[in-house]
Amino acid sequence: MRTKSLKKNKINVVTLGCSKNVYDSEVLMGQLRANNKEVTHEEEGNVVVINTCGFIANAKEESVNTILEYVQKKESGDVDKVFVTGCLSERYKPDLEKEIPNVDEYFGTSDLPNLLKALGADYKHELIGERLTTTPKNYAYLKIAEGCDRPCSFCAIPLMRGKHRSTPIEELVAEAEKLAAKGVQELILIAQDLTYYGLDLYKKRNLAELLQALVEVEGIEWIRLHYAFPTGFPMDVLDVMRNEPKICNYIDIPLQHISDAILKSMRRGTTQAKTTKLLRDFREAVPGMAIRTTLIVGYPGETEEDFETLKQWVQDMRFERLGCFTYSHEENTHAYNLQDDVPEEVKQERANIIMEIQSQISWELNQEKIGKTFRCIIDRKEGNHFVGRTEFDSPDVDNEVLIDATKHYVKIGDFVNIKITDASDYDLFGDPA
Repeated sequence: MRTKSLKKNKINVVTLGCSKNVYDSEVLMGQLRANNKEVTHEEEGNVVVINTCGFIANAKEESVNTILEYVQKKESGDVDKVFVTGCLSERYKPDLEKEIPNVDEYFGTSDLPNLLKALGADYKHELIGERLTTTPKNYAYLKIAEGCDRPCSFCAIPLMRGKHRSTPIEELVAEAEKLAAKGVQELILIAQDLTYYGLDLYKKRNLAELLQALVEVEGIEWIRLHYAFPTGFPMDVLDVMRNEPKICNYIDIPLQHISDAILKSMRRGTTQAKTTKLLRDFREAVPGMAIRTTLIVGYPGETEEDFETLKQWVQDMRFERLGCFTYSHEENTHAYNLQDDVPEEVKQERANIIMEIQSQISWELNQEKIGKTFRCIIDRKEGNHFVGRTEFDSPDVDNEVLIDATKHYVKIGDFVNIKITDASDYDLFGDPA
């Protein structure tokens, strides 16, 4: 007789992919807790829920490997049940059911009530913002919309997340208040597309009004904007950013490419001239703001000339933060009809070149910070350092500020003024001022 399965029913939620998935896992865990279920995040449990990512090849591979790992644990009696949810199972459910039949059940991205039912729980409609946050206590993600209406040729998100749906302002304020009551001081606003916020509900782009409502929430000190689409960006947001100290002078605006031919094929609805003007307008409206972007290299038909254009533009624009991905050929997207004609090693080489340019820019910009004092939030202690961030840095993806814990003590979750004493490509070093 298997004795392992006699332990109390404990549900382990495993999260893969982006911050939007982190948010969804937190909502699921909040619902389970409200149903008096014992729930844990990425620790031991005899019932496992894997929240998958299906965005690009690497992410899909990681998701499939994780499913296989837990199915093996099920077969050896270490876990009793394995459920799979999220983007991968939304996109490939029939294939997965056929290829990995030993999963108890697969659920899509909008199947939360059914998933809860399978876990012996009821979906509680009255829960707004009752999440079990998995991030350090000082910050949390706030998902302001779901889905995307953009027609980008390379992107599978609309296939997995559906059309754009904004969450009403009053619900988001209520959620922010609950997070603030738990000690959250920084809200990171996320969506597939922040720029589109409100068009479906209020018949206008309403991000600025949402920000005005959120700055009123007591206890929230920083509000940060992630994933704003460049086309149709509501410029009144910049006025709020400039005038409201709580809105971080930071924006994440994925631009993907800059060659006009590639932008057109990508169906981005913009041009090099328009994008460059938009960024100049950003910097003029909010002097000193940090702009984060992401780029794709190796898109079908990307010539050496297209890549040279991109390279030169990255050098000219001097982004404060930048990430670069190689193109992933995704079935059922518009670009899948094109020939994936840039060899894998060329894609990788181009990505490396862009990141080398960026690391030099980042180093130069960081050198300028030496001797200056910045207000930092302290996220954690790691080894001999306390690790903090300035308002120009988002967790996990941006620069960090390291404070020598053998010499100084700072409290995790607090805001501290730090004088920068040294800097490398992506790290700042400093002492409490």
